[in-house]
Amino acid sequence: MNKLFVLLTGIFMLHIAETNAQLPNVASGKIERYADFKSAVIEARNVDVWLPADYSPSKKYAVLYMHDGQMLFDSSTTWNKQEWHVDETVSKLIAEGKIMDCIVVGIWNNGIYRHADYFPQKPLADLPSAARDTLIKNELQGKPRSDAYLQFIVSELKPFIDKTYSTYTDKSHTFIAGSSMGGLISMYAICEYPEIFGGAACISTHWPGSILAEKDIIPDAFLNYLQQHLPPPTDHKIYFDYGTATLDQLYEPYQLKADAIMQAKNYTSTNWLTKKFEGENHSEASWSKRLFIPLIFLLAK
Repeated sequence: MNKLFVLLTGIFMLHIAETNAQLPNVASGKIERYADFKSAVIEARNVDVWLPADYSPSKKYAVLYMHDGQMLFDSSTTWNKQEWHVDETVSKLIAEGKIMDCIVVGIWNNGIYRHADYFPQKPLADLPSAARDTLIKNELQGKPRSDAYLQFIVSELKPFIDKTYSTYTDKSHTFIAGSSMGGLISMYAICEYPEIFGGAACISTHWPGSILAEKDIIPDAFLNYLQQHLPPPTDHKIYFDYGTATLDQLYEPYQLKADAIMQAKNYTSTNWLTKKFEGENHSEASWSKRLFIPLIFLLAK
């Protein structure tokens, strides 16, 4: 079997642990878990909130929302024994004065619906009906869910976070980030809710989107959506990146098209960054090594 096919299949079948899973051990700060966080629009899931060691209600904090929340903090609790090292990286950058004070909200994926939650929904309208129907049936578990997933974040989770913690609530202090399909949904989020998110980190963005559809029709739909809905560069920042090994080797042609759209929409180095990482693969081990780059770009003081 083709190795890339196996990798493609794997990113859509990531595990989710039980909702009563062990709380992550962190090197700095602390985790507060909201287990089985209920929603009116999507399935319940865990939400892990990381607070810096000196968190105080007397201060205000920016908020970074991250997808695949079970992968962020502790490799001993993850399915592949890898992690993003979010607590170490964010703590170091705050201590060095390189980013604003912030908290991190890790939103768990829920396994079987991960692909449906993270696949940008509105671009489906651009697909031929046969391809769209096959994708929805075979990969999106019968229906797309990303509009509902973003509605959950914006209308249910964010109000809860802003009520529970001492946060800045405006878009200039609200960010969203993820990798692979999480990169796609982060791009979609800032386009759908430009009044909510001031910055998005789209790491190893999985432009192919599918293992079944005819080559390029899905990335073309994503890119057409980006061209039509990209928010203004005056008050938004967007970060993209990709490696050159394993699954990431597929991404460069599509990312170059995305970069052309960014340039045409008057994004410059002050509000947009795309980076290529030679030899880096599609894994938390790779993403953790470069996490500091999008964090500094988006959250710089």
